Amino acid sequence: MSLKNKLKVLRAEKEISQDALAKAVGVSRQTIVAIEGKDYSPSVVLALKIAGYFNKSVEEVFSLSEK
Repeated sequence: MSLKNKLKVLRAEKEISQDALAKAVGVSRQTIVAIEGKDYSPSVVLALKIAGYFNKSVEEVFSLSEK
């Protein structure tokens, strides 16, 4: 199983950069790049911060894929 996310779509809708999102949730831009590229699964705390930033539930941002 792998973790999918909708970060690129949500960022595009809000018209924010990876850097702006990273600063808002307290991580580096490289962390956002890795999450978007599915190379890194965020901690529960970071997933909650990201979901909260977009005013979404964690399940609306992240989901499991059977891969």
